[in-house]
Amino acid sequence: MYFVYIINSECQPDKFYIGYTLDVESRLVVHNQGGSIYTKDYRPWNLTWYCAFEEKDRVLEFEKYLKSHSGRAFAKKRLSSK
Repeated sequence: MYFVYIINSECQPDKFYIGYTLDVESRLVVHNQGGSIYTKDYRPWNLTWYCAFEEKDRVLEFEKYLKSHSGRAFAKKRLSSK
């Protein structure tokens, strides 16, 4: 299974990151250990939301959508913990 996920920064709650992975728990650990240049400055991170897909192309499509302007608005309104 492939997963698309959203994490939120604890120190800057307005910051969130969207990505995809094969293992959500270990990917969150990598983000919190500073293993990603895009998220290391806003640690620690909390997992807000994730969704499973059987096909890689589908997860990549959905991740791309969530990173678009309308996708970010959708995620903030419908998938955020706030």
